Amino acid sequence: MSDSSIDKSITVMAFDYGTRRVGVAVGNSVTQSGQALKTIAAPNLDALFIEIQALIKEWQPDRLVVGRPLHPDGAEHEMTAKAIRFGNQLHGRLNLPVVWVDERYSSAVLEADAKMRDNLDAHSAALILEQYFAEQ
Repeated sequence: MSDSSIDKSITVMAFDYGTRRVGVAVGNSVTQSGQALKTIAAPNLDALFIEIQALIKEWQPDRLVVGRPLHPDGAEHEMTAKAIRFGNQLHGRLNLPVVWVDERYSSAVLEADAKMRDNLDAHSAALILEQYFAEQ
């Protein structure tokens, strides 16, 4: 006997927020892995959300994950508040649940891997997503 709510696969979209670029990845609760989708370099917030809404329509995620940047000691900094505000805007505009994940080491891990530098923000978003699944 299985509980269908436990078996239901959920799609999750993750964001690595930056003031110049936003990395986007997608994954699901069955594979628990993230796939880098794209890095969005939009001229303004409205253009950014137009691109995000197109990805939301295409992938139909059940939940959104936003990386929460912190100093190595866990202290917040200027980008922490900006990432939290971005997540709140995602929730407000898209009406989807948003979860924040500690992203302290996602970019550092990738910077060592030269082949990922081209799409660093999207790969960071994939790592953020995998961190989210690991914490569930």
